[in-house]
Amino acid sequence: MSGLLGLVLFALSMSATPGPNNVMVTSSGATYGFRRTLPHVLGISVGFPVMVLLVGLGLGSVFVAYPVVHKALKIVGVAYMLWLAARIAMAGRPEVNAANGRARPLTFFEAAAFQWVNPKAWIIAVAAVATYAGLAGNLWVETVMIAGVFMFVTLPAVSGWAMIGSGVGAVLSTDRQFRLFNGAMAALLILSLVPMIWER
Repeated sequence: MSGLLGLVLFALSMSATPGPNNVMVTSSGATYGFRRTLPHVLGISVGFPVMVLLVGLGLGSVFVAYPVVHKALKIVGVAYMLWLAARIAMAGRPEVNAANGRARPLTFFEAAAFQWVNPKAWIIAVAAVATYAGLAGNLWVETVMIAGVFMFVTLPAVSGWAMIGSGVGAVLSTDRQFRLFNGAMAALLILSLVPMIWER
């Protein structure tokens, strides 16, 4: 029971704190509203637990055996997140975005796939499995439990950030205000890359 409580608190602290996912859903909530951001939220809430499940069932060992795979994924992740930051920075008022056909919220599958290039997601997944799996001797059951806890906790945590963004969006009225806000969100997203870029 104490192990489960510790896992829930760990999942909550990791899911609710600022990071690439929460920065992106906050920006999306402000720009497109909570309803249109919901597929993005659900993509994170399902995609990350699936990632935890696969890491726990052995995928993480691939990176130990083949470090070049990890390095390649890291490069792809940085490039993709820089592209997403540029996309966020260019997003103005929703009506302007729709007229220009430039921007849209991430889909369920895009958000789920993003977990695989999200450095914070990898750190959390590996740490969760390393810390909480194998405690009772049944790796499969415990890995499924860890993934289930993250699914249960991530949905309300990420939804909260999307709602905060939606509330901010209700206050913003001009295209310039939206661009300033989304520019700040893009800068935070790039800032979240710094630890991964400098990691040896």
